[in-house]
Amino acid sequence: MAGFPRFRFLAIAVVFHFVYIFSIFDIYFVSPIVWGMQLFQIERPVSTPAPADRLVLFVGDGLRADKAFQLHPEPYPESDDDLVPRTLAPFLRSKVLEQGTFGVSHTRVPTESRPGHVALIAGLYEDVSAVTTGWKLNPVNFDSVFNRSRHTWSWGSPDILPMFEHGAVPGRVDAYTYGSELEDFSSDALVLDLWVFDHVKEFFAEARTNKALNDALRQDKIVFFLHLLGLDTTGHSYRPYSKEYLHNLKVVDKGVKEITELIEEFYNDDRTAFVFTADHGMSDWGSHGDGHPDNTRTPLIAWGSGVAKPQLYPGEVAPGHDEFSADWDLDHVRRHDVAQADVAALMAYLAGVEFPANSVGELPLSFLTADLKEKAEASLVNARGVLEQYRVKEEKKKATELRYRPYMSLSGEGLEPESRVAHIRQLIESGSYEEAIEESAALMKVGLGGLRYLQTYDWLFLRALITVGYLGWVAYALTIVIDLFVLHGHLQPSRTLAGTLVSSSILTALYASFVISKSPLTYYAYAFFPVFFWEEVYARRESLVAGRKQLFGHIKSGGSLASLVVNCALYVGIIESLALGYIHREILTVLFVIGSLWPLGYGFSFLQQHTALSVTWFLSCLAMSAFTLLPAMKTEDVNLIMIGGALMVVIGILYLVLEDFVLADFSWSKERPSPRDHFSRTLIGIQIGLTLLSMVVTRSSALSLQAKQGLPRGNQIVGWVVLVSSLLMPLAYRLRPNNHYIHRILVIFLTCAPTFVILTISYEGLFYLAFSAILVSWVRLEHAVFRFTSPSPATNGAAAAASNGPTTTATASPKSPAAAAAAAETTHHVPAPFRPLTLHDARVALFFFVLLQSAFFSTGNVASVSSFSLESVSRLLPIFDPFSQGAMLILKLMIPFALISANLGILNKRLGVAPSALFMVVMAVSDILTLYFFWVVKDEGSWLEIGSTISHFVIASLLCVFVAALEGVSAVFIAGVEVGGDVVKAVGKGEVAEVLLERTNGAVEHLPSSAGGDGGAASR
Repeated sequence: MAGFPRFRFLAIAVVFHFVYIFSIFDIYFVSPIVWGMQLFQIERPVSTPAPADRLVLFVGDGLRADKAFQLHPEPYPESDDDLVPRTLAPFLRSKVLEQGTFGVSHTRVPTESRPGHVALIAGLYEDVSAVTTGWKLNPVNFDSVFNRSRHTWSWGSPDILPMFEHGAVPGRVDAYTYGSELEDFSSDALVLDLWVFDHVKEFFAEARTNKALNDALRQDKIVFFLHLLGLDTTGHSYRPYSKEYLHNLKVVDKGVKEITELIEEFYNDDRTAFVFTADHGMSDWGSHGDGHPDNTRTPLIAWGSGVAKPQLYPGEVAPGHDEFSADWDLDHVRRHDVAQADVAALMAYLAGVEFPANSVGELPLSFLTADLKEKAEASLVNARGVLEQYRVKEEKKKATELRYRPYMSLSGEGLEPESRVAHIRQLIESGSYEEAIEESAALMKVGLGGLRYLQTYDWLFLRALITVGYLGWVAYALTIVIDLFVLHGHLQPSRTLAGTLVSSSILTALYASFVISKSPLTYYAYAFFPVFFWEEVYARRESLVAGRKQLFGHIKSGGSLASLVVNCALYVGIIESLALGYIHREILTVLFVIGSLWPLGYGFSFLQQHTALSVTWFLSCLAMSAFTLLPAMKTEDVNLIMIGGALMVVIGILYLVLEDFVLADFSWSKERPSPRDHFSRTLIGIQIGLTLLSMVVTRSSALSLQAKQGLPRGNQIVGWVVLVSSLLMPLAYRLRPNNHYIHRILVIFLTCAPTFVILTISYEGLFYLAFSAILVSWVRLEHAVFRFTSPSPATNGAAAAASNGPTTTATASPKSPAAAAAAAETTHHVPAPFRPLTLHDARVALFFFVLLQSAFFSTGNVASVSSFSLESVSRLLPIFDPFSQGAMLILKLMIPFALISANLGILNKRLGVAPSALFMVVMAVSDILTLYFFWVVKDEGSWLEIGSTISHFVIASLLCVFVAALEGVSAVFIAGVEVGGDVVKAVGKGEVAEVLLERTNGAVEHLPSSAGGDGGAASR
């Protein structure tokens, strides 16, 4: 398959990586939801009521535990007394000190509103992938405390309430929501919470005159849910340490007090239980989503009917406290921490309803006023609910496995769930309540272990299959690169009957096992790719042999071999170091500092010839190295935004002033300059003007939002006009194109400049400048190195392009006889205008890979979901919408990749390699990183580790898809680009190789035919 089309390769790369991204969800995050279980609740005599007749749930969205309990000065002080730290939630604190039980509820990743509420109200932790399939409505049906209630009334956000309303029995849950237009980041978010409190008051006021409603409210097993989004919105806009956030906490506390008093007055029977908590916390930078402790620790306060009074330890530190709660001034009150799903079990118990199906929450007995017998009964019911889930899941697994391996702790004589439940029942009947509670707790943990066992039953097989698939992709991609761009397709695949039978048999056996076990459709794709890849590699074994001779044929001595081994180890080491860079961004700083010294490896002669270029590269590397030392989380800084925008404008003006100098490859040409293209210069002037306008509107919008005056409508319109028109400007250049590569790079730079100004909050604009500078320097320096290290024309004209040598630095002389001999060996199959890849090109691919990583991590740690700030997006989209706002953030994230794709495309042309060659090399080696992150993905441990490992794997895997997409973007950006000035110089010097290198017009269309069998034959 020597004529293998590159677009087919890219398509396979994209499909393979998208499919394999989902493998972590099939392996690590399988949905816990199953149906067909019997539901359990505590059986009480008719004369014995439940702990409470009704339950009120307050959720302060985005409220951190420490902010809820700490002492703070008055947010808006009016006197010196207001500067003295005090509680900003006096009502909630009074419940902690006098009437209820408190602690910290620990959430799981992703720390977002949807999964947090599902854990609180349904008692289950949705698998991470479910969040991507729906936000406001249920991607999967799940049971909840609301669904178990007789009736639930809820008030709050349209983003949360509908999923519980639509997922419940029709008519059981009433949801009253405000319009999405109220979720405006540019206005005061207090209105969201005040809306909820006001409508609850109106609701109870209506009940006094509406008999039907009053009768409904007098029933038992009813729930009231108040979702308070103001804290979350305020935290995003102003940060959780701001006076706005702390003032919002005061408003919430006052509202909770008023609603509590209203309900107690309405019923006047002391039969109401209250729970106050949060769905997730918030980082100091106003973000959430990952597993940082600030995002996973939320307050939990329960009081009222059925809830235990506080356990006080006067004069000493009560159990449960640690350094985290040292500054709460609550050391004498026992702190009871729970997992977030435990709250659902607590609410179900208090309201006297069944535990929700699929709930894995453990009932926190320390929150209950019940006697030991009641607690023993409740613990047993809780454990039986988990065991019922295990029973249903085990039956399903048995039905689909040829040889089922049972969970040892729940199998064998005396260990069956029925036997253990009967034993606990005997303990309760004999009055051994404490022992029964301990046995129930142990059985609960064994049941959860059984669920875990079934959840991970197929792990070993799937992880092995995925690993073989990734290794197969690396081998396949390298084989295709060698076949197309080293040998130029002169060898056809050699398939054998035995090879075909073996691969077909393996695939058939795997598919048969999937059919028997009723595996998901994704399993079939997971199995197809490794079989396909390794069969293709085997079929191209002759290409691998020939490629080895061509790439490594010059290595004749032990010293050359040792040099190769060292360079290969260094190459792989740099790639692996990038894995650490996902956590420690300073790694990129070290790589840039080392990379700044790269020109020194070519000696004094090279530095003398290219002094200015080497200095530019050195300074741009140092500039880039600074960004990964800056904080990943940033606060808005209008001055830095303006400085960045001003420098972008200056670059555009300097180009107009020094156009002849720049287009002459940054040299003063003695030749008479060609007439200036005034049309093109006018368009550049318009782009500069758009950048200036973006600065003006961004400054105005930012200051208006900071002053809480909202986003002026005119600013929003102008911002959108500037954003869209700047991105469309390249179309105007088609009327009279200027195809010089420097001009094309500048056009792309100015096209994205207004977008980067509008969507930046701090130093990102300065990064955009430094990144652009290092890319241009890299393209020019690589070309200079290539010409400097190429063999002289006397050695071999056409082979001058193929200077084999060490992978990373010129540790051996590039003009050595061995290098020349290796170059000469490649001349037999070089179809003009492309030269074959050499080992030196692996270094180019490595540089590209490092720059690709720096585009991700130089302005923030995008491997953490919470690194994304909505401040900049609110200048265009002030109304909360996670998908449209996320799309704007992704647009900003993609801009550096537009630059890097254009520059690599131009470098392809200047080095004379095929347009796809270097992209495909990077796609091959990038999965070394992906495979590493696949094996370190965690679904247990700290939430920070879980969230980080998931995002690291997804981003590393998507890198290959990015590179595939960038190859297409590059073809668009550099279409028609000319690098002819170098060709003229090369012809004047008699360097025939340089002529071949620059003949690349129409290369994208020519590659498949020239790489085919006919083209290969013609070249021979």
